[in-house]
Amino acid sequence: MKEEQLHAYVDGAATEEERRVVEAAAARDPALAARLRAYEQQNRALHAAFDGVLDEPHSLSVPMVTAWGWSRWGGMAATLLLGVACGFIARGWMVGPGSAPVIAREVVLAHAAYVPEVRHPVEVTASEEQHLVAWLSKRLSTPIRAPSLVGAGYQLLGGRLLPPTQPSDPAPMALLMYENAQGQRLSLLVKRESTNTETAFRFSEDGATRVFYWIDGPLGYALTGDLPKDELQSVARLVYRQLNP
Repeated sequence: MKEEQLHAYVDGAATEEERRVVEAAAARDPALAARLRAYEQQNRALHAAFDGVLDEPHSLSVPMVTAWGWSRWGGMAATLLLGVACGFIARGWMVGPGSAPVIAREVVLAHAAYVPEVRHPVEVTASEEQHLVAWLSKRLSTPIRAPSLVGAGYQLLGGRLLPPTQPSDPAPMALLMYENAQGQRLSLLVKRESTNTETAFRFSEDGATRVFYWIDGPLGYALTGDLPKDELQSVARLVYRQLNP
């Protein structure tokens, strides 16, 4: 099935007949159904990130890009829009009273940017896990680990380095991605959190996208996915137990 058909479906631009074709195909193909969920999640994250700031004054003129365009352009467009979104975070446009903390926003945006990618969801694949962990540890200036989520049915796909989002915190971030047999993906964000001492699990959600985040020593962690809250919490606890044997 063509990407154009999938995005027309997600964007509400498909005819009734086209919608029936896509839904029938998704019912037969769990991987296709997972891609549709990822595209829908991407749309929600884009709206959550940018709808509230469209009227804000700023000096940078950025052409509006639809979710279809984002996926069509692949990782380049995803990285561009993620960078713009990170700039909004840095200016405080996305974090206000009662809103989710920065780390929760960061992981949702990164997850939405890279989960739909079929060929390049990560920079370094799981086949080079040792190199991946060593590289990310060096860039974050502290040892990190890639927890195994096999017990929850997820395999490590790999990871990537993300740029910092705040001038006061120039350290980059690490993103690890996992996938189960049905094509469902989870993202684990790791970043330095020297100013926050809260170690308890915290929960945030934006539509069907849910996040559990916590602090462990010098690092902050945020796990996100399109899963029920209790299921995502179970995976988050699995991550925590491996980091604290």
